[in-house]
This record gives sequence, structure tokens and C-alpha cells, in this order.
Amino acid sequence: MLNVPFRQGAAGSHASSTKAVILVGGPSRGTRFRPLSLDVPKPLFDVAGHPIIWHCLKAVAKVPEIHEVFLVGYFDESVFRDFIKDASKEFPQLTIRYLREYQALGTAGGLYHFRDAILKGRPERFFVLNADVCCSFPLNDMLRLFEEKDAEAVILGTRVGNDAATNFGCLVSDAHSKRVLHYVEKPESHISNLINCGVYLFATECIFPSIRSAIKRRTDRPRMISYPSSENLDTSFVASQAEEDGEKSEVLRLEQDILSDLADSKQFFVYETKDFWRQIKTAGSAVPANALYLQQAFQSLSEELTPPSATILPPVFIHPTATVDPTAKLGPNVSIGPRAVIGAGVRIKESIVLEDAEIKHDACVLYSIIGWNSRVGAWARVEGTPTPVASHTTSIIKNGVKVQAITILGKECAVGEEVRVQNCVCLPFKELKRDVANEVIM
Repeated sequence: MLNVPFRQGAAGSHASSTKAVILVGGPSRGTRFRPLSLDVPKPLFDVAGHPIIWHCLKAVAKVPEIHEVFLVGYFDESVFRDFIKDASKEFPQLTIRYLREYQALGTAGGLYHFRDAILKGRPERFFVLNADVCCSFPLNDMLRLFEEKDAEAVILGTRVGNDAATNFGCLVSDAHSKRVLHYVEKPESHISNLINCGVYLFATECIFPSIRSAIKRRTDRPRMISYPSSENLDTSFVASQAEEDGEKSEVLRLEQDILSDLADSKQFFVYETKDFWRQIKTAGSAVPANALYLQQAFQSLSEELTPPSATILPPVFIHPTATVDPTAKLGPNVSIGPRAVIGAGVRIKESIVLEDAEIKHDACVLYSIIGWNSRVGAWARVEGTPTPVASHTTSIIKNGVKVQAITILGKECAVGEEVRVQNCVCLPFKELKRDVANEVIM
């Protein structure tokens, strides 16, 4: 066991008792977020006027005990440099650091690899947030449950439709005590409609031994032992070389490798949120996430949003550097990025218009993402198909084929005058001169 002092309860806890880790993944994973991830890593894509990862940080900043946040992933260090600089100014109470994995280690492998950094200052517990989750992040409520139950782990859960549940990690819990009795990642048949939201709170003294024993289970299997050459032998890890081999040879994931074991521990609890929750997996899912975050900002009377008027149906976010003609009608659930230009008589609804894009007069944009520097001609229509609010997918079936419900124009695309584009994904630098529907334009 790790020599970490046991929790003293909220009243007696010391300032550094809680940290946060945000898992940002890496470049090879972003294939489902194309064509948007071709130009911007998914965690830095703007939703409701801010990068996806900013919404995680904002929630973490509301937990008074947290002063240290780690972003863990395998993007190049330069990717998050500017974001961390800006975020450190906006959230001065937080020390934000990026920890880069040498390769994809999985959600548990990354935590274990950087355990020394996480354990520095002997925190009693730490949050783990997946960056590609959109929700209200009720971290303080999870912390209260954690204290109340003297928990080893608390997971955020939500209810979804029975048909969607098997696409996620499913939890069976005791309704009265909130204890997790059973956990299965993407079960083959229905076991529960309570699913894993990808937000956790772990006791440091419990999670690292759990990961350690998962590594040990793997390394104890009969296998050929390979001896690294002396120049590759990292002196700090000589004692635990077998463990290092195990860590390198296979990815370790919280969901598949750790959580079902924790469910046997009796001290694993679920905090069930009744608030909004969505995964941001595909590029199209940025549109419902944009809507949910804008609605949250509207309910909290955020001054960032544009005040309602005859032509603004809230919630609408317009970047201060964007130019919007007073006759354009925007909303609900619209974000307009920096330096975008919206012409006269334009109608935009349920969409994201990215920076430097231009929508010419009398064009119509619905359920779509307009990429950076893209142009939509006069009287053109760029539209997707509305999907049910409770739906956790942004694809629909048209003529027996699965297509994106959200239309996405990649970077520097052009739609000609009076052209109609429907349910399409358009890769960067394409020009559309004729009507097109239900296609991927490459």
C-alpha cells in the first residue's frame, strides 16, 4: 500500500488534499473527429465560445480545494502551450501542467506512469475527467458523497435509454446506498441504463495499488523475458523492470481493466447526475455539446452571451471580433467565432461558425459546422437534420446508408451561390458548385 495519510473529512483536510487530472488523449485517436481534428486537436476545438477542455477546467476551478491540475496525453508539448498560458491567467488559483506520455498508455496506464507527479504533496484524492465529455461536472457533489461514504472511488453516472446503454460502461448500483455492485464496459446485452460518464474521484491510496495489481496480473502470465541493453535501462526503474515491461507492452484502461475490480471493493459509489451529459466523440457531436453548454451559460446569466432581441433567439454566443449584420437572424444554440462575417438576411440555427468564416447575404445554415476560413455563398443552404435531444448519436439512416446528421464543412471550403448542401461531411479546401446530399466529399 502507498503510505498516504487517510482522509480526515472535509473539515480537517489540508489545502493540497485534492488534485485533478484531465485526460486529453492524442493525435491518433481523433479520427472520428475528422475533418475538424485535421486542423485543431479535439480538446482545443471551440464549443460555446471556448475550447472543449476549458469547460472541464472551469468546473475544476469551482472546487476550492484544488490547486493543481494535470493534463495527461500524448500530443506534442507545443499543442497545449498557449492554452495553458491563457488558462493560467484566467484561473490564477490553479497550477496547470501538461504531462506527455511517450506513447498511448490508456486511461489507467497514463495515471500510473505519472503517479509520482500526482502523489507529490501527498494528496488524499484526485479527480479524473475525460476531456471529451460535455456535462455540468458536479465535482463538489461528488466530493461530498466521497466524504460522506468514506469512499475509495466515486464515479459520475447518468441514465440513458435502454437501447443506447450498451454503447457505454454500465453500472449496477444499490439505489439506497449508491454503492456500485457491478461494472461492465459496453456489455453485449442489457444490464442497466445507468452509465459511466467518464468523470471519477479516486482515493490515492486505493487507485494506484489497483492499477499496480492489474499490471502484475499481466506480467505474471508466462512470457519470454527480454533484457534491455544497458543504455536503455532507465536507472530509476531498474527495481521494477517487469512492471515497466508490462506497462509498455499493453495499454491499461480504467474502464476495461480497473473499474470492475473496484466494484468488488465495497467502497465504490456512484453519483447520479440528472443534469445534461453528452460524449464528444464525432465531429457532429460538437453541435449538441455546443447547445448544452450555451443553455447552461444562459441559465447562469452569463454575460458572454449576446442579449436576446428580435433577431437573436437565445442562447447565442458571438465573438467580440465577429461582424454580424443587424438583419441576420441567429439562434437558438449558435456560436459565432472570431472575425467571422455574417451577411444581411442570413439565418443560422443550431450551428457553429468557426473563425474567419463568411456567410454571404440571405444564406441559411442549420444543424451545421462551418469550418475556419470557409465561405457560404448568397442564397445557399447548408443544413443537417435535427436529432432527438435525448439521442446519443449524430448519425441517421438515409436510403439504407448511415450518414452524418450534422453537415460539416472543413477548413477553407466554399459553397457556391444558391447551392444546397445537406447531411454532408466536406473535407478541407473543397469547392461545392452543385447541390449535394448525404455524401462525404473528399
